[in-house]
Amino acid sequence: MKKMLGEERRLHLLAQLKNSTTPITGTDLAKFANVSRQVIVNDMTLLKARNEPIIATSQGYLYMHQEHLQHTVERTIPCFHTSQDAEDELLTIVDCGGTVKNVIVEHPIYGEITASLMVSNRHEVKKFIERVNETQASYLSELTGGTHLHVISAPSTEILNLIERTLEKKGYLIADQ
Repeated sequence: MKKMLGEERRLHLLAQLKNSTTPITGTDLAKFANVSRQVIVNDMTLLKARNEPIIATSQGYLYMHQEHLQHTVERTIPCFHTSQDAEDELLTIVDCGGTVKNVIVEHPIYGEITASLMVSNRHEVKKFIERVNETQASYLSELTGGTHLHVISAPSTEILNLIERTLEKKGYLIADQ
């Protein structure tokens, strides 16, 4: 396969992302374009700089279509738990019908650090946890002793309320002081 160059490659990558309903890994995009994964990272940065709604998730790159954004409500939920409870927390949220968009921690040096998760079902949670374990990476919440925020999206306020009640029952919510 011939190596794609510059703007032509970015247009093809954008089309791939727009036509996919699931995230596409940087490795798969690199194979498609016959370039290195680093070239893909640079291309995604350039596309995001043009205000293309591309997010990097733990499963790959995802194009956020406008119609998907319009049918959901969001809430930022303050959480606290150990690393051992991370999988249960994520499964609790997706089992109630929510999507964990990201995790946010407040670092004493760097300020707010946000990482995209975009997990909305058990399979995506499983893949995320497997990747954490395979790479022996630390959860961001370990930087703050377990304290973190999640931006959660769901089809309705009722589902967001259910998610909060369920997390509270499990002791994962930071209660009002």
